[in-house]
Amino acid sequence: MDQLRLTRRNLLSLPLAAAAPSRPNIIFVLVDDLRQDELGCYGHPFASTPHADRLAREGARFLNAFAVTPLCSPSRASFLTGQYPHANGITDNTSRARQSHQLMTWPRRLHEAGYQTSFIGKWHMGNDDSPRPGFDHWVSFPGQGQCIDPPLNVNGAAVQTRGYITDLLTDHAVDFLKRKRRSPFCLYLAHKAVHPNIVQRDDGSVAGTSVDDPDSFIPAERHRNLYVGKTLPRRPNYGKPPAGKPALERSINGLKPLGPQTATPDATILNRMRMMKAVDESLGRILASVPNLDETMVIFTSDHGYFYGEHGLDAERRLAYEEAIRIPMLIRYPAMFRAGSRPEDFMLSIDIANLCLRQQLPRRRDDFLIEYYSDTVFPRIRNMGYHAVRTQDWKYIQYRELKGMDELYNLRKDPYEMNNLIHQDKSALAAMRQRLDRLRKETGA
Repeated sequence: MDQLRLTRRNLLSLPLAAAAPSRPNIIFVLVDDLRQDELGCYGHPFASTPHADRLAREGARFLNAFAVTPLCSPSRASFLTGQYPHANGITDNTSRARQSHQLMTWPRRLHEAGYQTSFIGKWHMGNDDSPRPGFDHWVSFPGQGQCIDPPLNVNGAAVQTRGYITDLLTDHAVDFLKRKRRSPFCLYLAHKAVHPNIVQRDDGSVAGTSVDDPDSFIPAERHRNLYVGKTLPRRPNYGKPPAGKPALERSINGLKPLGPQTATPDATILNRMRMMKAVDESLGRILASVPNLDETMVIFTSDHGYFYGEHGLDAERRLAYEEAIRIPMLIRYPAMFRAGSRPEDFMLSIDIANLCLRQQLPRRRDDFLIEYYSDTVFPRIRNMGYHAVRTQDWKYIQYRELKGMDELYNLRKDPYEMNNLIHQDKSALAAMRQRLDRLRKETGA
């Protein structure tokens, strides 16, 4: 509860004097749209992710890590500020450039405390790629960026590049890590991968290649034939029509009903996994470039998950189902985490700020809030803004614009969220509504 109250006021305004005596170097690696179950260390049967797996062996692999909002721009702002979207103001994927220049981020606080700081990669709060406050070194690109030969903004100067974006960003990261310095450093590396190669307009809509086209996911040339002939694992809710989910059962002009015909094709998933291979190689290069690795906190995570045809959903996140809100969270820092540990308590995207500033983990939670604010980009998700509450055993989703379409799941008995109990378990519904009301009050939502 104390941690939730901190999200109501800005935890970044608290003094750094509360920190542990050490001032570790910090490397924060954020992958775009990576599901938790896409890494070998989280049980994928053939994903080749040896360097992420190394972090799990030598540090902590969080079993219950979640994004508090399953959408790119708001999630990125939550990671950076330790605040929910309703508090930091970045509530959707439309142009938030002006607001994002004003965010008080934890790298900015570290910069003020004497750290050398670098942001490299995808900022994605609008198309503005100019440097943000608090970073000594800045490498970014407009909007979503492009996979091949991307234009980069390097410390305010436009640079035309040649090569694959994951490799190019890694080159900049390694150069920063190899600099001689007398003060601790903070590297914030935000990959474009494994996001599709599309162009985003200022209103959040996309142009060019479709987000559900396998060819929009462009791996490095060296990985184009990786995983050929492999059989993908599928969850039991894959391709299942969303029975008992009125919000998803709505008839929407021009859209097919959700089911097997709308599920994600294998070619799309395999290309995403091939893109992830370059990210894992990047992580290996970064770990090899740090001379004092045991004095460095290395965090590897994702902004949110992605649907692979569960409930018939394709090329989407935004919704409060497990596939979208669960994220990988690997942290290597021997001063805090025992090698091979597997923490089961909830770890949220908003907890990263306090961890990096003060080396403090949140107190144990019994529940947490998830929120999403409607946008108009995808017709399927229009008018589906919600607040949701998740406990270890239950989830309740309350839609703000869609009346009579709420959802309730017993996750212990129904981990794939296929049986909506909203009209069947009045006692659980009442308890979860009380929890949601309390969380909204505590967080100011």
